[in-house]
Amino acid sequence: MNLDLSNLSDLRRAFHKAPELGFKETGTKAKVASLLREYGLEVHEGVGVVGLLRSGNSNRAIGLRADMDALPIHEASQHSYVSKTPGVMHACGHDGHMTMLLGAAKALALDPRFSGTAVFIFQPNEELGLGAKAMLKEKILERFPIEEIYAIHNLPGAPVGQISTRKGLICSSESLFEISINGQGCHSSMPQTGQDAITIGAEMIQALQTIIARKLSPGAGAVVSVTEFLTDGQRNILPGTAALKGDVRALNSKDRIDIETFIRQISKGIAIAHGVDVNVNFRTEFIETINADVPTEAAIRVAQAVGLDTVPDRTPMNFSEDFAHFATAVPGCFVLLGNGDTGPNGQPLHANNYDFNDALLPLGAEFWTKLVYDRLPM
Repeated sequence: MNLDLSNLSDLRRAFHKAPELGFKETGTKAKVASLLREYGLEVHEGVGVVGLLRSGNSNRAIGLRADMDALPIHEASQHSYVSKTPGVMHACGHDGHMTMLLGAAKALALDPRFSGTAVFIFQPNEELGLGAKAMLKEKILERFPIEEIYAIHNLPGAPVGQISTRKGLICSSESLFEISINGQGCHSSMPQTGQDAITIGAEMIQALQTIIARKLSPGAGAVVSVTEFLTDGQRNILPGTAALKGDVRALNSKDRIDIETFIRQISKGIAIAHGVDVNVNFRTEFIETINADVPTEAAIRVAQAVGLDTVPDRTPMNFSEDFAHFATAVPGCFVLLGNGDTGPNGQPLHANNYDFNDALLPLGAEFWTKLVYDRLPM
């Protein structure tokens, strides 16, 4: 496939210099839509951008999805295409994901050796788990029916260009919780006169760790993390109120539901022991991402045909993906593409000096192109 790496690299770096947060991807959407029209695709704009490329006479259709949003991180890189938006950067590779899919759209438009419709889905706000749901609410699947859907995410630490995926669970769920404690503030020299919310909260934090250690099966792969501890205390005032905020990852819906039950039980029990009121809010932002058998087999087959190093049964990831909502609606496959293990390309996702590896751009574009040829044969 004749794709100019320098052009793809220039496009990716242009996206990198102009990052936008979720649901604020105005300039990004305009650029994506403009390029798709330039390539000859039919374009529809809503909360995201959808491009349609039809060829042949088949009624079959598949969806290819890329995410567009950046993160609220101040970039610490030194390269020439550092983010021009203070406090915002593409620290997860969505700039590269868009570029690979746009490269494939151009290649397929130039050489449409398939029969059916390739639906190119550019989704907003993946990072907060809201973009896929917003596109589904706009009835994207009713307006543009597809039989299967696919997505690629880069993976720092894995060899450059390595494709890895698996049937079944591929990414964990993410749930957020907040525990509000209402006690009685008092003077720090007389703790017996109040109900110190900070001590009660500390007890809850310790007790919550027993959920993973003692209430779930060993090897369950779940994580419960308290990430914020907020109080109304001061240097000589014991707090009367406190809020614990945290994050839960689970590899199956049963563990996720059980963890919520345990958080509520533990919080209520400790509150009763100390005579305070407690309120627990628990909501799931990302459900588990489940790969269907047939699309996963196709992705593995195409990766091998392209000549990419392929891991067909990788360990599920503990990070979460709102591609899960698409993959719940239609059979789907989420694949990981190695970003390398050295320098900025090997830095963790969401690191302030992370960078997408431009060497992946033609590889990803070719994978997408050959996948369309495979799934929509003439």
